[in-house]
Formats: sequence, structure tokens, C-alpha cells
Amino acid sequence: MQTLQTSTAENVRIVDVQVLSNDWYVLKKNTFDLRRRDGQWQRQSRETYDRGNGATILLYNRARRTVVLTRQFRFPAFVNGTPDGRLIETCAGLLDQDDPATCIRREVEEETGFRIHDVRKVFEAYMSPGSVTERVFFFVGEYAAGDKVSDGGGHAHEGEDIEVLEVGLERALAMVASGEICDGKTIMLLQYAALNGLG
Repeated sequence: MQTLQTSTAENVRIVDVQVLSNDWYVLKKNTFDLRRRDGQWQRQSRETYDRGNGATILLYNRARRTVVLTRQFRFPAFVNGTPDGRLIETCAGLLDQDDPATCIRREVEEETGFRIHDVRKVFEAYMSPGSVTERVFFFVGEYAAGDKVSDGGGHAHEGEDIEVLEVGLERALAMVASGEICDGKTIMLLQYAALNGLG
């Protein structure tokens, strides 16, 4: 068994960075030298897409064994074969200069209409580290009927048209198995809920 290299900075030399697009987010072409495990240096080129970091949350009601999910149109899913482009997901959003907990409380109210105060971070993960720089912070939070302050649905001026779904946890897990839920962050949080007895 080999030990992990301890200092990435000593093993990577940035040679050149070109901005290919700076429209919606930032797409860069990066050329760098990487010291391989055998000590040899190798020049590589990779594109990175920087859209900032994000947060996502599974809202759950322990007594009723339900979760709150959203459904919205995702153009990349549409062009990759999802017939109507609408994915069922956990509530999520970009940090936009906020800390992750503040961000996810804001997103929950905007998207689902629930105003919750107690959120708990359970882990963080890179969702597509081969090309996307985004790190996602994963939360869980309990909700009750009295926490509903609006219909939610997101902001129309941002192109959001979000449907709010309340689903039994067992049904949501069955939807993962059937392919009705195929969003990675949502699958991860539903599995977390099942393993940790949240529902």
C-alpha cells in the first residue's frame, strides 16, 4: 500500500490559464505540469468550469416519514435524453457569497416556501471533479406544516418554475430504484436518510 502525497502544491506547476468563456460562469483551459507517483513530471491540459460552490438539503418530517423535493426543468438533462427535461431534486442553490447554512435556508424558503431555522450539515462532496470546480455542502433539516410561509416555486425572473413535492421516504427511495429520481445529490441525501433513520 502506498502513502498519499502530502503536498499538492509541490506536485503541481501551473503553466498557463486561458479563459474560454466568461458568460454565465467561467470556463478555463489550464495547462500544468503534474509530478506522477514515480517522480516524473507530465504536462497535462484540462478544462475547468467554475460556477462557485453550492448547498443542498433534504427536508424531512420524521413523524410522517415524508420528504420535500422539487421538480424543475433542466436544459442539460433535456439535451441528454430526459424527454421533458424535468428532474426531481432536493432543494439546492449556489452560495452567492453566503456561508452554506445561510444559503440553504434562503433557498429552502424561495424554492419550497418552508422557513426553517435548524439545518445540519452532514457532508460535502465534489459532484463532477473531472471538470467542474463546484463543491456541494449537504444538509438535512426537519420541517413541519407550520413552517410553510409561502407557495415557493423560485423566482420567475431567474427562469425558475419549481414544483414542490411532498413524498413518503419509502416512495422516494422506490423512485430512485425505478429511475424516476436520477439526480445525484438527491440520491445521496435519500440514501443518507434511509441509513440514518430520518424518515
